[in-house]
Amino acid sequence: QVQLVESGGGLVQAGGSLRLSCTASGRALRPATNGWFRQAPGKEREFVAVINWSGGITYYAASVKGRFTISRDNTKNTVYLQMDSLKPEDTALYYCAAALGARGGRTPAEYDYWGQGTQVTVSS
Repeated sequence: QVQLVESGGGLVQAGGSLRLSCTASGRALRPATNGWFRQAPGKEREFVAVINWSGGITYYAASVKGRFTISRDNTKNTVYLQMDSLKPEDTALYYCAAALGARGGRTPAEYDYWGQGTQVTVSS
């Protein structure tokens, strides 16, 4: 079994920054593709960013491109999401997800494991 634990969420003013972390434990999951998704109240879960195992390939949703950066440290089994220039519309519960090999993409169904989420609230 694989467990994903997110951390780093919180309350920040518009224009501020947060760094989310997602640490995997349990059964070794490698190689793996990791993604970040978010879900605001009353809305569907939406794709934010994805990174492949080597970290050499990343892809972002248009709404966060240029402001968010996904990265990983495989020695620490951790994936990060650096969020800069935050906007009130970025407010959501942010989830980390993992998929075996290169399966992960831009839809939730492509992922095998999920964390419980970490809340990000951006005030105007």
